[in-house]
Amino acid sequence: MSGNHNEPENAVHTGTTTLALKCKDGVVMATDQRATMGNLIANSNVQKVYPISDYIGMTISGLVGDAQLMIRFMKSEIAIYEMEKGARISVQTAATMLGSVIRQGFYLGPLVAGVDKTGGHVFSVDGAGGVLEDEYSSSGSGSIVAYGVLETLYKPGLTKDKAIDVAISGINAARRRDNYSGDGILVLYIGPDGYEWVSEEEVRSRVKALGFNYPQ
Repeated sequence: MSGNHNEPENAVHTGTTTLALKCKDGVVMATDQRATMGNLIANSNVQKVYPISDYIGMTISGLVGDAQLMIRFMKSEIAIYEMEKGARISVQTAATMLGSVIRQGFYLGPLVAGVDKTGGHVFSVDGAGGVLEDEYSSSGSGSIVAYGVLETLYKPGLTKDKAIDVAISGINAARRRDNYSGDGILVLYIGPDGYEWVSEEEVRSRVKALGFNYPQ
């Protein structure tokens, strides 16, 4: 399996701000929804966070084609792994699996986060296949802005509700300052009982309560 070593001029990028953070009982992942092609906004409703198993999620940033291929690959490989082993895959094993494939030439900067028998975990994966664990992480063109929010608001042991608000605040800051991030906000929570989406209605309500304007 190999990636796109030579990026085409008209390639569609996720642009992007994605982030993930640990909370008391799991992890929260969030992204914006804008895709770009150069200076053009190619799409305003892109999904950039996916469950790749019942207990693990993955965010995408980079080339859309590579990202979509990698999501399908990871879902398939994790399903095969768990069937063969007869047990859930650990978050670290899933992140390492992803890193070993990305180093073949995929233009991606994903995050992998989830819950296993040792608790919640957040990993970033770089283009060389490096895998790093942290309490929180961000990727994409708006990550430097999101990191500022995470550094300020993150505390170990955040409740699920507070972690969701921190995630929304990070994405909101990035979409306001980064041209390549914007439009909607997607939020995924993963806990001991598996993953659950935070509905758009709830995200809008939280954005309003935090004093932000939801993207139009």
